[in-house]
Amino acid sequence: MKLPLLLGILLVGQSVLAQQTGREVFAVSCAPCHGTDGNGGELGPGISARVPIRSDDELRTIFRQGFPASGMPPAPALTESDTSKLIQFLRTLKPREGTAPVRATIAAGGTSFAGLILNQSQFDLQLLGDDHKLHLFRKDGAHWRSVTSQTDWTNYNGGPGGSRYSTLTQINQGNVASLAPKWTFTMRNTGNVQSTPVVSEGVMYVTAANECYALDAGSGREIWHYQRPRTKGLVGNASGGINRGVAVVGDRLFMVTDHAHIIALSKVTGALLWETEMADWRQNYNATGAPLPVGNLVITGTSGGDEGVRGFVAAYDQTTGKEVWRFWTTPKRGEPGSETWQGKGIDHPGGATWMTGTYDAALDTVYWTVGNPCPDLYGEDRLGDNLYTDSVVALNAKTGALKWHFQFTPHDVWDYDAQETPALVDADWQGKPRKLLVQANRNGFFYVLDRTNGEYLLGQQYVDKVTWATGLDPKGRPLRAPNMEPTLEGRLVYPALVGASNWYSTSYNPITKLYYVQTNDMGGIFTKVPMEWEAGKRFMGGSYVPAPGAQRSLRAIDITTGQVVWALPQVGTVESWGGVISTAGGVVIFCEDSGALMAADAKSGKPLWSFQTNALWKASPMTYVFDQKQFVAVATGPNIMAFGVP
Repeated sequence: MKLPLLLGILLVGQSVLAQQTGREVFAVSCAPCHGTDGNGGELGPGISARVPIRSDDELRTIFRQGFPASGMPPAPALTESDTSKLIQFLRTLKPREGTAPVRATIAAGGTSFAGLILNQSQFDLQLLGDDHKLHLFRKDGAHWRSVTSQTDWTNYNGGPGGSRYSTLTQINQGNVASLAPKWTFTMRNTGNVQSTPVVSEGVMYVTAANECYALDAGSGREIWHYQRPRTKGLVGNASGGINRGVAVVGDRLFMVTDHAHIIALSKVTGALLWETEMADWRQNYNATGAPLPVGNLVITGTSGGDEGVRGFVAAYDQTTGKEVWRFWTTPKRGEPGSETWQGKGIDHPGGATWMTGTYDAALDTVYWTVGNPCPDLYGEDRLGDNLYTDSVVALNAKTGALKWHFQFTPHDVWDYDAQETPALVDADWQGKPRKLLVQANRNGFFYVLDRTNGEYLLGQQYVDKVTWATGLDPKGRPLRAPNMEPTLEGRLVYPALVGASNWYSTSYNPITKLYYVQTNDMGGIFTKVPMEWEAGKRFMGGSYVPAPGAQRSLRAIDITTGQVVWALPQVGTVESWGGVISTAGGVVIFCEDSGALMAADAKSGKPLWSFQTNALWKASPMTYVFDQKQFVAVATGPNIMAFGVP
């Protein structure tokens, strides 16, 4: 027998032996749940159709971590040899007909793309390439054309500065009146989605609690869907299905789960890459916010500010998920700052961090806003300023060390948390360039700070009526009005508990030099009730009812004076939570209180366009360019809608 033939026989024999060993590992570790052929068993779903879209490294991660929240434990301890043999065997599994992606080679523009077709219509196609990248195509006549995005929106605010301003001009004052829907995607079994869509390399990522969809950003067609069960027994906002989105960096995306874990997914396949517990949900923690990527870190906070958690901001390594640093937003007894907490309230203090922060790369500083103290409306058990609640904290991005803080509402008893996203603005201030931080706070005052050191520069009332304070002193500390704290019988106070504004997005436009914010002229009756903290229960310390006569308006604020340049009153019940974006095209696009998506002239506030969605807004719009065309997208009800001009 010739030597080459002998070697060939030996290699084939080794391959068969490896498959046999892999089959045995599969029979012990996988088949009891997923079936002998991998197409589903008594305790688990079919996996044979999923294997082709997973890389070997992703499969190894699944073996190592499992999906505990979905009932799939980690595999028993496998040697590297057994793992390799198991993967080799998994590659031989044959999905039932019609359940697996089809292999194809797509010719487009003189280039061939080989891989698995994940989705296809007569006009568009989504392919997972053998290069482990997603490729999107459009049909031009009889030929396919490769398409992608030219301008992305890769995190919650479109950039680290929080301003929701876009330099795009394709949609502008002259053509915005022709803006029309281009596609709609419905997120199954969800309510009012609060996610801001994120776009990276032609793919849009949108979320609800514990699930993420990857969509073709030009057509809205689903590419993949990651989902895990929601946590039973959870208390807090996340228990209602709230999640505000993802951040994308490189080949992965980051999001939080309802029970206060942070996870990394492959942006190509949706495979879980790592998972880290941030806090124990049984102690009333939950999570809803979109993470903020900074360098090789991903930074986020948690919810639970109405349930008596102890708030924090934490940074995790993007590659491993290992915690790098943590900043606690409230002190423990005996720690610096604890003197601002007098009474037992310090034991369950609040100060949650559920909104996305901002970042200045030149200063290497992260700015994070902090929520209310607990119990929200009952302050007798926590006398003092209650640091660092209702503040913005400036943190060293590499270490989490506190650089400075500014507290907007000391000893808050109206739930005026500071979770309104600030904008980082570089502008002239009194004739000199200055690095600023601006925010329209929930308490009814607009603030301008020097973000290099936290110096207070300006404070100005921006809604018609504020009764809890008579103004601000030269250092920005509020001058509290007498007899405005909640009572056992109830007391009318302005602004309402929902605030003069709230977490919905704002926008600063460097061309108009105006800051756009959705505002509420609204009061409320605040009632206090003594409470004891309990796991699994809310810790509001009272209740609230809105007063009649409310009005929502889009306001444009001159940041150098704090004066409102124009206001656009809206029609509605002031129950919506939609925000704004502004663009270099001279338009402000916002979620109008009646359920319409609207556009106004950025300089004058003149209405230019409206499209009625008939939904209660819980999200803010964004914009991107796909296949050379600008889109505006927003979550409305359970849907994602994308708009464009002809």
